[in-house]
Amino acid sequence: MKEFDRHKMGPFRLFIHQVMQFILHLPKNIVRLIVSIGKALKKFAVFCWRGFVSFLSIFIKGDIITKISYPIMGFGCMLRGQLAKGLLYLGAEIGFITFITSFGWNYLKDIGTLGVNPESEYIDEITGIIMYRPADNSMLILLYSVFTLVVILAFIAIWVMSIHASYRAEINKKQNIRLVPFRQEVRSLLDERYHATLLTGPTVMVFAFVIIPLLFMILIAFTNYDANHQPPGNLFTWVGFQNFRDVFGENLTKSQTFFYLLKWDFVWAVSATFLNYILGMVLALMINKKGIKGKKVWRTIFVITIAVPQFVSLLLMSRLFGDSGPVNIILQNLGFNTVPFLTDGKTARVMVILINLWVGIPYTMLITSGILMNIPAELYESAKIDGAGVVKTFMKITLPYVLFVTTPYLITQFVGNFNNFNVIYLLTQGDPKSVWLYQAGETDLLVTWLYKLTVQYQDYNLASVIGILVFLVSAAMSLIVYNYSAAAKREEEFQ
Repeated sequence: MKEFDRHKMGPFRLFIHQVMQFILHLPKNIVRLIVSIGKALKKFAVFCWRGFVSFLSIFIKGDIITKISYPIMGFGCMLRGQLAKGLLYLGAEIGFITFITSFGWNYLKDIGTLGVNPESEYIDEITGIIMYRPADNSMLILLYSVFTLVVILAFIAIWVMSIHASYRAEINKKQNIRLVPFRQEVRSLLDERYHATLLTGPTVMVFAFVIIPLLFMILIAFTNYDANHQPPGNLFTWVGFQNFRDVFGENLTKSQTFFYLLKWDFVWAVSATFLNYILGMVLALMINKKGIKGKKVWRTIFVITIAVPQFVSLLLMSRLFGDSGPVNIILQNLGFNTVPFLTDGKTARVMVILINLWVGIPYTMLITSGILMNIPAELYESAKIDGAGVVKTFMKITLPYVLFVTTPYLITQFVGNFNNFNVIYLLTQGDPKSVWLYQAGETDLLVTWLYKLTVQYQDYNLASVIGILVFLVSAAMSLIVYNYSAAAKREEEFQ
């Protein structure tokens, strides 16, 4: 639609038009996202191939000392005067070989089966005591195998660095260029390469406490690790994509549960995000309106809900609206029947959305208050002169300005609400339970269902599948919505 046609449309029709455009372009945006991921993977593959070609060319062009540096790390550096550097590379190789032979290979050799010897009992013939034979542990085999693979990748990176260092030393010797002393290289880590020194610690910690556990949990999705396969008594093994096939239709109960909770998750996330956003903005507009007295007092009153810890407010609400809670007692005294606020599926869903407004609106009010104060007053004065009313001023000036600034905030709020564990679990624990849902309740989100699968039912394989799917949905929605928003398309405006 042309730009002059957009200006002729009313606020409501324009909003409907934008929603329809987003829905119509959604398949194209999904395809574009998949293509972008494909291009990124292609670039990574090209990068790896070029690295391999460079690595191979060094072996061909290098002299005998450089060639020996391939099996003996640091050999070229040591013979060409960089003794300390060469010894460090050699020490890394010795340490790696020691690690693999004494620890890593013991687990990595069983990665294909995840163990074959379950725990078994036998009675000692001499003492008559029940004893347990040594057994494999599938969980430790998988975890330490992942750790070993990460160590192998790190060693390969160090190995490549050592080859390049040896080749550079060879080139410098041939060109009579003075080699950089090891002491000077160490000193550079506190000067021009200080950024590398600072990033080393966090990078190691990320790999140790984020990457390795994440890889471990992803691989669990391809096993049968559940309540019936608990090592060391009962080993688990690889099942390929069976768990994904169960979720996407092969197991009717699991599939129904996943899609039922996914639809509710989207309803909850959209309602919780946009109701809090719109009502918080309206509240901020009312407080900031000229002529309102005691603006600071009003803001303080509404911000009190933030000062009270969220879990306290939610637990209090769950008690207030329980079947035997104060609200129902008052209704009974007035002659009404007990209202199942949190024990009926449909009513409970409405209640969690409404109660969430209590804890969510003040945050939006604070954010939009600061933005509203920065909107140039000249825009409102010009609109007033042109005869624009309150609604048109809001739709043409206030809302576009606030949306432009807060789109990233909206995306993070949507993803946060999509995975909002606290509100649902503290209010209803996902209840009321349903016989046709697989280990889930009517108000469960995917994240609370995941929690139940792991903590209560030990269904770790299914929980891992749900975690992967939740991540894919959240990441895809975030990227698509942000790239479609004005904050990404018209970045230079409103500055």
